[in-house]
Order: sequence, then C-alpha cells, then structure tokens
Amino acid sequence: MRVLVACEFSGIVRDAFAARGHEAWSCDLLPSERPTLWHMQRDVLDVVGRNGWDLMVAHPPCRYLTGAGARWWLGREAEQDAAAAFFMALFDAPIPRVCVENPAGAMSTRFRKPDQYIQPWQFGHPESKRTGLWLRGLAPLAPSRVLPHRDRWENQTATGQNKLGPGPNRWRERSRTYTGIAEAMAEQWGSATRAPTHEDLNEGREPK
Repeated sequence: MRVLVACEFSGIVRDAFAARGHEAWSCDLLPSERPTLWHMQRDVLDVVGRNGWDLMVAHPPCRYLTGAGARWWLGREAEQDAAAAFFMALFDAPIPRVCVENPAGAMSTRFRKPDQYIQPWQFGHPESKRTGLWLRGLAPLAPSRVLPHRDRWENQTATGQNKLGPGPNRWRERSRTYTGIAEAMAEQWGSATRAPTHEDLNEGREPK
C-alpha cells in the first residue's frame, strides 16, 4: 500500500510500515529525525489529495485540543478553531483508510468520541499515555502485548502525573509514537485486504 504518515518528524510509524514492504512516507513541517528520502518537509494538506494514498495515519498537534490543557483554552478560541479544522481536514481527506490520533479533549465534543483509546502498556511499553484513535475504513487496533497492571507506570510520579516536566522540548518528546504501537499499526492495518465499504468511507461524517 501507499501509506502517508501525517505530522510525523520521528519516522517511527513510517519505518514500521516500510519494514513490511509498503511505500510509506512521512510528512511534517520539521525535518525527519531519521534522515531519508521518504520524508516530505511541507504542509501535509498539500499532499493528502495526491499520489493515490491507500492509508493515512495522522498525528495533528494537540496543544489546543487536549483536555490536559483545557485551562488554557479560554481566550484562545481562534487557535482551537484552527486546530479543530486541521484535525477534520485530515479525517475528511480523500483517502480510503484513515486514523487520526489525539488525546481526549475538544474533538470528542466538536466532532465525536474516538473509536478507541489505547495505552502504551497494551503494546509492550511500561508507560501510561491514553490516546484516542478516530478511525475510518480501519478496524480498532488490537493490543499486541499487554503488560501486567501496575500501581504506577514508569513515566508517572507518585501522584500519577507524567514525569516529563515543563520545557521547550516537552511537546517534541511527548509527540513520538511508541514503537510497539507503530508495529501494531503496520502489522494489523498494513495486512488489511478488505476494501472499505461505502459505510466505512462515510462513517461519522461525509468527506468533503
């Protein structure tokens, strides 16, 4: 398949699909952390309608959408409107199979609740990071390696907060997809042979 990984500079999801023989491209305004010819440094909205993509996994910025930052939403309605519009432009892209990931937050009410929430510890990582997946033409992601329950995961403090403190690069560190999740996406969605139905393509919202 031709796979587009939108808003990814790490190359983690791209390389997971590429390792399984797919033509996988990442696209972001930033250069790739893993230098490669298979990265487009540009606005992803310029490419979503081209090149006959079969599948897109998108990671739009969550700064103005995540519920964790809800206290900062007041007075930033314009930024949130722009972020929500970008999210929907990706979800509505003319691509038959789409996954848009984001934390729980504004899109659950502005659009709809995600099809599923996933955690790193369901895919072999001893961390907690609840992430929503909004899907079209794709089955929910099945956990690949569920770790035993812990009172506190490795990335949490005693109060359950993330250990990664404030700083200019916090967003960058938090945005990287866990490799176990990327591998599951490539393994499960990359091997899908069922053509999306009319209901798949129109699930939840008519494409524009």
